[in-house]
Amino acid sequence: MDEQENSVSTTLSSNKRPSMSPSLQIPAPKKRVVLGEISNSTNDVVSTQNSAPKKPKSSLKKKKKKKTTKREGEALKTELVVRSVDPHKSDHSSSIYRHLLSLEMDMNKRSSPSYMGRVQNDISPNMRGILVDWLVEVAEEYQLVTDTLFLTVSYIDRYLSSYAISRNKKYEEICPPRVEDFCYITDNTYIMEEVLEMERDVLKFLNFDTGPPTTKNFLRILTRAALENSKSSKTQLEFLSCYLVELSLLDYSCVQFLPSVVAASAIFLSRFMIQPEVHPWSLALQSYSGYRPSDLKMCVHVIHDLQLNIKGSSLRAVRDKYRRPKYACVGTLTSLPEIPAIYFEAIDI
Repeated sequence: MDEQENSVSTTLSSNKRPSMSPSLQIPAPKKRVVLGEISNSTNDVVSTQNSAPKKPKSSLKKKKKKKTTKREGEALKTELVVRSVDPHKSDHSSSIYRHLLSLEMDMNKRSSPSYMGRVQNDISPNMRGILVDWLVEVAEEYQLVTDTLFLTVSYIDRYLSSYAISRNKKYEEICPPRVEDFCYITDNTYIMEEVLEMERDVLKFLNFDTGPPTTKNFLRILTRAALENSKSSKTQLEFLSCYLVELSLLDYSCVQFLPSVVAASAIFLSRFMIQPEVHPWSLALQSYSGYRPSDLKMCVHVIHDLQLNIKGSSLRAVRDKYRRPKYACVGTLTSLPEIPAIYFEAIDI
């Protein structure tokens, strides 16, 4: 045990990636802007102050749904993370969690991790990120529950996985906003008939299956498991993991991961950020989630890079949201630039 702790300490002191620590100053509240026109260039910086939305042509037609070939279907399946531990045989996993796991494996409820380029020719991952960033602001302004945000992004990705659209054809609340409100927040770029028409198209494509398991569903369950026998602050762990999964919504590369993988990876990284000297995973979490640390390695590194903002993204909605006292200012927390490799090795029984 002493040798392992020494090894972890040595690894922690050897930081390779430059840390991009955010300022601890809490930003002043800013007025949310309308969606405006999303640029097709991945290098363009979108100006939210001076963007003038343009009225799209109403005669645009969707392209026909592209069928997934056998080879593409096989490639999609190989991109899914294989669980090392069967949670169905675990006494720790709840029946609800096991049910959600079975639902997320339904390919009809999943989006394709390669739809950019394979299906879409007129939109880019950067444009998708801008859209999701804007949706985060809309959800905050209308005080929508976070489940609505995750379901919305899920619907968008599933729809875009099958239908190619033009960039001019952009896209269970108790008191959902009215259609007029959605027209207003786009600066009346779209009229009511266009919004309702797209809603009908999406629902028809989804076959009215509007309840797929999202990362938020899994996170809610895994957070409770992570807090058992934990000395971490309940509020801090909850908000930090929520912050990390919302960051993952912005990055198209995270579409390849199952919702349960993203949720488990967020818990892993949250525990590491709070107590970097303690192993962020445990036998209990492994048994409950069905994932060993090695299963989460790729996803953890992707979310870690997002948290460090390695790519220097200019999208600020999620970061600004979680820098507020309302969310325990978890957006101001910093992380070590490297996660020790030993943390991804098998946990001894």
